[in-house]
Amino acid sequence: MAGKLPGKLDEVEQLIFKTDVLVIGAGNAGCFAAIEAKKLEPNLQVTLMEKAHIDRSGCLAAGMDAINTYIKKGRTIEEFVRWSRSQAGGLIREDLTQSLAEVLNQPAEEWEEWGLPIKKDEDEEYHTRGKWDITIRGSEMKVILAEKVREYGCQILNRVVATNLLVVDGRVIGAAGFGVRDGKMYIVLARAVIVSTGGCAGLYKPYTNDGVDSHHHLWYCPFNTGAGYAMGIRAGAEMTTFEMRWCATRTKDFNGPIDTISVGYETPMINAKGEKVLQERYAHLGGEAAPRFIRANVPMEEWLNGRGPCFVDTRSMNDEDIKDMKTDYLNERPAFVLYLAARGQNLKEEPIELYGNDPYIVGGHTASGYWIDIKRATTLPGLFAAGDVAGGTPNKFVGGCAAEGMLAARGAVEYLQTLSTLPEVSQEQIIKERDRVFAPAIRQAETGDGITPREMEERMQRLMDEYAGGIHQFYRMNGTQLQFALKNIRILKDQTKYLIARDLHELMEAHEVIDRLDVAEALLHHLLFREETRWPGWQTRTDFPERNDAKFDCFVNSRRNPDTGEIEVFTRPYEQIVPGDRYLP
Repeated sequence: MAGKLPGKLDEVEQLIFKTDVLVIGAGNAGCFAAIEAKKLEPNLQVTLMEKAHIDRSGCLAAGMDAINTYIKKGRTIEEFVRWSRSQAGGLIREDLTQSLAEVLNQPAEEWEEWGLPIKKDEDEEYHTRGKWDITIRGSEMKVILAEKVREYGCQILNRVVATNLLVVDGRVIGAAGFGVRDGKMYIVLARAVIVSTGGCAGLYKPYTNDGVDSHHHLWYCPFNTGAGYAMGIRAGAEMTTFEMRWCATRTKDFNGPIDTISVGYETPMINAKGEKVLQERYAHLGGEAAPRFIRANVPMEEWLNGRGPCFVDTRSMNDEDIKDMKTDYLNERPAFVLYLAARGQNLKEEPIELYGNDPYIVGGHTASGYWIDIKRATTLPGLFAAGDVAGGTPNKFVGGCAAEGMLAARGAVEYLQTLSTLPEVSQEQIIKERDRVFAPAIRQAETGDGITPREMEERMQRLMDEYAGGIHQFYRMNGTQLQFALKNIRILKDQTKYLIARDLHELMEAHEVIDRLDVAEALLHHLLFREETRWPGWQTRTDFPERNDAKFDCFVNSRRNPDTGEIEVFTRPYEQIVPGDRYLP
């Protein structure tokens, strides 16, 4: 059986584990959650379920060049809330952002204690890059974090793909999955579950896909496929603000980060006419530091109005700054340095072209994700959320996602004190999930005929790109297009019964596309409901081009009925805690 697909369902071997705290997703937030739980209660059994390998999994797999959220000396929590609020167009959960800011610095400082190199100035303070960034040498930061998880004695299930939450009487008591190496079914029963699987990439077709076989030439981690969202959606958890999509300016044709250059080295954005677009037209919103949705939308507007392409103007950089900038890239996007060299591009003579990326659903950058309380508990008892999968708190980035993992662990450990016995999961539920999970493999064994995950994913990506405001549509959409997309995404969801898998890796891909379709359906409901344009670029409705505060100065939330599959969309009010104009930092 090892490494082989089953030909019959009764050939699937089941492995059952019992634990106190199950962490689904062993990336940044998941690792910090596991460590914090063991710090609080060393005798707890903490188990991490990771579909890759903990040493190089999640968004930090290849490292980073900065920690983008750190409250430096002289700055306050209120300043951080105001900045984050303005960056998100005035719509954040201020209670969650405040509680996050209270522990925001701890992960960076602990990382340094564990061996992460953090650049310092002559006064021994962390070297700054922008208002809230500190510079690091982070190529090994995930390896350091994984080793610390092992030191605390956590149980690690590598190469296990989580497929669904286990729910009894409305309470989450664990999760099911399968081994992408051994083909076994994993049932992990837990007294509390923390989901930290990251956001969702791959919903939309990237413009860089044409003519290449990488299929996911993205900026965001291509292995973050929305599984954490999808499992919660199917179980009936309340979700929030999916319509605040993450679209960002990136290096053209390579999808590398731009803030490394524009923020770190103060290089302005210019259009084809040499105009400093942000400084000249958006000075009232902060110029080069304008909200990220503005910065994402500007290149699209310039192209549409005949003033594209756009660039970050590196021509005023000196040799030392160029060398330092390339070194920074070697810590986050090392191949970009090779890309520049292959082009023979002299940055003092030729600026770096920029463009937008395909849209993602990323709760660490925007407010998309689970609706949670101050303890990071979702609306499903027993389930907590942290990192990119948790909603309401944009601009968390690396440091914030780590801090939220700690907060979720504290909430989960406190929740354990209220429990007595763990309810029993029925064999019927396990068998039903086994049959669902392995259906593509059985279909392949029995008929050899069906739809491959790649084929279905390409159809989904084209639908979302063309009708739901993808990069090829300059992020624009209207109600008619969104309804068409929703109709056809539902058709694809029905056609998942024809998916086939020829090996365990393709079985994983089959469930990744199933998860993405569930996320896409929820996203479309959110995009349809918000009949306004609140974040140009992130959410541009051509049929409702203005912001409508009278009706939509609120959170748009959704819940899918686990029995009928119907999605209800509703609003929750905004609660302002920190005084001041919500649209200014």
